[in-house]
Amino acid sequence: MQEDLVYEIALSKTEGIGGVMFKQLLNTFGSAKEVFEMPPAKLMKVPNMGKFTLSKIKENHEAFIEAEKIVEHSVKNNIRIVSYKQDEYPKKLKGIFEAPPILFFKGKGNLDFPKSLAIVGTREASDYGKKSTEEIVSSLKEHNVQIVSGLAYGIDIAAHKAALKNGLSTVAVLANSLETVYPSAHKKVALEIEETGLLISEQPFGTLTKPSFFVARNRIIAALADATIVVESARKGGSMVTAEYANNYNKEVFAIPGGIFQKYSEGPNYLVSNNKAQIYTNMQDFVEWMKWDAENTQTKKTEKAFDLSKYTQEESKVLSLLIQNGEMLIDDLSWHSQIHLNKLASILLNLEFADLVKQSPGKKFALR
Repeated sequence: MQEDLVYEIALSKTEGIGGVMFKQLLNTFGSAKEVFEMPPAKLMKVPNMGKFTLSKIKENHEAFIEAEKIVEHSVKNNIRIVSYKQDEYPKKLKGIFEAPPILFFKGKGNLDFPKSLAIVGTREASDYGKKSTEEIVSSLKEHNVQIVSGLAYGIDIAAHKAALKNGLSTVAVLANSLETVYPSAHKKVALEIEETGLLISEQPFGTLTKPSFFVARNRIIAALADATIVVESARKGGSMVTAEYANNYNKEVFAIPGGIFQKYSEGPNYLVSNNKAQIYTNMQDFVEWMKWDAENTQTKKTEKAFDLSKYTQEESKVLSLLIQNGEMLIDDLSWHSQIHLNKLASILLNLEFADLVKQSPGKKFALR
């Protein structure tokens, strides 16, 4: 697996290979290692493959050295790496055209949380914006929704803090690589996020941050969430970019209206008036629109059907995770339950014998 990652990172770092070409090459030849070993004549048959990119694939020693350093650093710093080709890669992100070839993440959260909401807005948030954010997140507690944002000043950090306060998982998508937290003032919050959620970046160790990275990360925020709420924003800005991405991905977009003379109400008001967002007025209407009320009712019925007190602590952990997330890979179950794979396999076998759990191909497990 580590060798595969080195090849995949090296390919992603090869000049001329963007996300689209990366996916095309892996889908065509099966693996990054095969791409590097493929004769030039076969590589040239790949659409949009030019002589320059081909030469970089064939003369790529520096990228391999860099890739090995990235993997080594990630292992030392508990940074997990997942490539587009792996089953663990987020399904919500995998479907977008500009999906990152490689993702780096830290924390104990779920990359494929059943219900997720992106909350974005200006760095210069007003009291109205912060209060709106806090009330939205607080109201979502009973629906167990993961909050996605960008760890920036203003609305972003208010969303993350509210999620932590209400015991909700939250994901911070960073524009920089994970060896540092930007802004540094939010380092303490980032550490708290790791305990129940995730820090995610597409930038590998050692990457110098560029302004374009902040725009690019907005597509990840939009893709990871089922819906996006723009709380406050100027007519132009990162939040408006996130809303545009969400619309392009056919995700739901909502905006909180504001006064016509307020600078940071211009963005939300524009989205609503141009039919690029639904107007957000209250949580009940929002939850009904998202059909999360029906899902929540079903989850409660499922939870009620299980008297978890009848099972061991570890069995209860596993059952709770399957109730919450549906079908899961055994590796993900092990990670989230903190139960070693060998012991987990024995627990799952006992639950299968008890006719509570079923296994699908690929070591996936779900409730019966």
